[in-house]
Amino acid sequence: MSEAAIDAYQMYRHLRHSNPVSKEPDGPWQVACYEDVRTVLRDQKAFSSDVAQRAPDDKRAPSMLFSDPPVHSRLRKLVSRAFSPNRIATQREPIAQRCEQLMTEMAKHDQIDLISALAAPLPVTVIAAMLGVEDGNMNKFKYWSDAIFGNIGDILFAQPTPEVEEASAEMNAYFTQKIEELRKHPQDHLLGNLIETETEDGKLSNEELLSFCALLLIAGNETTTGLILGSVRVFHEMPETFDQLKANPDLIPTFIEETLRFYSPFSMTVRRATCDVELGGQLIKAGELVLPLMASANRDETIFTNPDEFIIDRSPNPHLGFGSGIHNCLGAALARLEGEIAVRGFIKHFDSISIETHDPVTLSQFGGPDSLLINLNRANSQEILPC
Repeated sequence: MSEAAIDAYQMYRHLRHSNPVSKEPDGPWQVACYEDVRTVLRDQKAFSSDVAQRAPDDKRAPSMLFSDPPVHSRLRKLVSRAFSPNRIATQREPIAQRCEQLMTEMAKHDQIDLISALAAPLPVTVIAAMLGVEDGNMNKFKYWSDAIFGNIGDILFAQPTPEVEEASAEMNAYFTQKIEELRKHPQDHLLGNLIETETEDGKLSNEELLSFCALLLIAGNETTTGLILGSVRVFHEMPETFDQLKANPDLIPTFIEETLRFYSPFSMTVRRATCDVELGGQLIKAGELVLPLMASANRDETIFTNPDEFIIDRSPNPHLGFGSGIHNCLGAALARLEGEIAVRGFIKHFDSISIETHDPVTLSQFGGPDSLLINLNRANSQEILPC
C-alpha cells in the first residue's frame, strides 16, 4: 500500500489517540473516536443535519438527507416502507437475475472494468426499477449521480460547477416529465405511489418529488457501488478471504458487515452545531461545522479487537458504515442484499479476482474511482473476449 493511503489510517489513529475532537484554523471540527462520532450522528438536537448555506431565493424542497425533524420525520415516513427489510427481500429474485446476467458477461473476459461491468449497472438498474423509470438511460442516471454526489460539498457550501448544474438540470427535467406523465396515468411503483400520496399538507409538490428522486437515485446507487468496490478491494488485498467464502458461503453476511466496517462506503458526513456543546473535552460553538469520521470510528481500538485486521466472521460488529440514529442509511437493507448477491456471483463464476493497478489513494477517494480494471480467474474455462 502507498504511504499516502497508509497515512489516512495513521492520521485517524493519531487523532483518536491525541486529538479525538480537533479542528484546523478556519476548518470544521473532526471527530475521530467511536463514541463521539456516534453521539454526533444520533444527537440531532445539538448536531443538525440542516447544514446547507442556501440563498434566500433558493426554492428547492428540503432534502431528507440534510434536514431535521419534523421535516426529516415527515419525508422519511413517506419512503421508509418501500425500503423496509421485508419489502427489500421481495427484490432478491430480480436482483439475482440481473446480477447473473452481468456476471455471465464478465466471465467471458479475463480483464474488465469493474465499475462499468457490475458496480454501476447493478444498483442503478435496481433503484430505477423501484422508482419505475427502468426505461430511462442507465448511463445518464449514473452520470447524474456521480456528478452530484462527487460535488456535494460545493452544492452545500459553495457554488456548483457548470457541469454539476447541467447534470442537475437534466435530471430534474427528466423526472419532471415522468412526474407529469404519472399524474395523468398513475402506476404502482415507488414514484407513482409518492405522487398519489396524501399528507397532512396535501399531495407532494413537484419540488418535493424531485428531491426524493435525486436522493433515491444517488443513495441507491452510490452505497452499493461502494460496497462492491470495497469487497473487491478486500479480495485483492486479502485473497484468502475469497477462498474462505468459496469454501463456506455462509460467511458472506459477516464478510459484508466486515467490509462495511473496514472500507465503509462513506468515510464521513457533516453536521452543524446548533448550540455551544462540549465534546471530547473541546467546546464546539453554535454554528460550527462538525465532521464525524465514520472510517476512523470503525477502526477504534476501544470498540473493535484488532481493528486494522479484516476478520471475516467478526461478531459483534457494531460498525457505523451506514451511519446511526435517525439518518441511518435508508438503503442499508438494499445495499446489503445487492452486496450479498454480488459476492455470491463472484464466488460462483470465479476462482480469484485481483486489481490490475492497486492504488489505495484512488480507491479511497470520495465517491470511488470512475473505472477499475480487474483481473478475473474464471471458475470454468470459457471463451475469452477482448475487453
